[in-house]
Amino acid sequence: MTRLADQTRENLKFPVLPLIATLATQSLATMAAYSFPVVAPVIAEDLQVPGTLVGFFISTVYGVGIISALLSPRFIRRFGAVRVSQLVLIATLAMLVACSVGSVVSVVIGAALLGLAYGATAPASAHLLVPRTPPHVMNLVLSIRQIGVPLGGVLAGLIMVPMTLSLGWQTALLWQTVPVLAAVLLLECARRGWDFDRDPTRQILSKGLFAPVQILFDRPELRRLSFVSFVYSGLQLCFIAFLTVHLTSKTGFNLVQAGWALAVYQLAAVVSRPIWGWLADKWLSAKLLLAWQGFIMGGAAVLTGQFGMSWAPWVILVLCAIAGATASGFTGLAYAEWARLGGAQRTEATGLGSGLMFAGVLLLPSLFSVAVTYFDDFSMPYGVVGGLAALAGWLLWRQKGESTY
Repeated sequence: MTRLADQTRENLKFPVLPLIATLATQSLATMAAYSFPVVAPVIAEDLQVPGTLVGFFISTVYGVGIISALLSPRFIRRFGAVRVSQLVLIATLAMLVACSVGSVVSVVIGAALLGLAYGATAPASAHLLVPRTPPHVMNLVLSIRQIGVPLGGVLAGLIMVPMTLSLGWQTALLWQTVPVLAAVLLLECARRGWDFDRDPTRQILSKGLFAPVQILFDRPELRRLSFVSFVYSGLQLCFIAFLTVHLTSKTGFNLVQAGWALAVYQLAAVVSRPIWGWLADKWLSAKLLLAWQGFIMGGAAVLTGQFGMSWAPWVILVLCAIAGATASGFTGLAYAEWARLGGAQRTEATGLGSGLMFAGVLLLPSLFSVAVTYFDDFSMPYGVVGGLAALAGWLLWRQKGESTY
């Protein structure tokens, strides 16, 4: 038995340091990825491509990330969650340097490099946090960890816009390498103590890429959660990837104002995630809260598609906050459900959950981009993805049972 298995769950303490480490890793990697949607109009002008095609950058990161999400549990068990987290940060460094070259080809290469490791963030976090977390705060801890995604978006919105306007987007990307490199070095200090359970004899490729999918056949209760994860994450990235382009092209917002709107969206997710986690631990099941989130984010998407010149700025900002609190606020609860239902295979289940979320990000924003480019309109694409989110919420609403650890 491992050291953690020798402890009773009730005696575990709040995992402060592992939580900070996993939160920082997620934040830095996400800030790098989301820097492109934040200043999409500037990058598109420099590269001479339509601004709406920025969705394909995000889709490349998450599309390649499907592979790392599915394979990462084996790397985690062989090399340790800390070492894999360091690999995520090294991939982030490679992406920032490659994209700073400033060509279409280098941007594509950078997106692929980040994707090769980005899918490992959630499985590595679950592997570190779940065994160290008391059951009565499990949703809260995993929700706080997931703050790294919107927090990375907030940092990208607050930092990239002024730095791009003053230094250029390529230099702004290079400045991000400083905290990323520092995080790699700091994680090395914790590796020996936290990666004690690694198994150097673990085989990585022996069972094939899609072996984690077997969990869906072994655990039928995960199938509806799979659809929810796919749709919600796709809608989340539709908001993130297209909000600045939408606001600058249809509502008269300038780049700074659109950047602040995206920051409001992300900040709402930062604030709401621990609240959702606390509610799931104390009052309502994670499953019920996930259902309600689907209904609310679906309605917010439909209304967002109607943005125009006549809309008051404060109304737009309120809707951005509602969308952020739901479409970008759900993932902590979702990962807690994947870890709970995965049991002893929580690392593999979380990897599968990440793969499905990334699949939603790969497909929905790309289709959204094609639809917006073809119709020159945002209302229909937002209406479709909003309807899918409401359907996913309804499917969870129908499912009986509570989510307890």
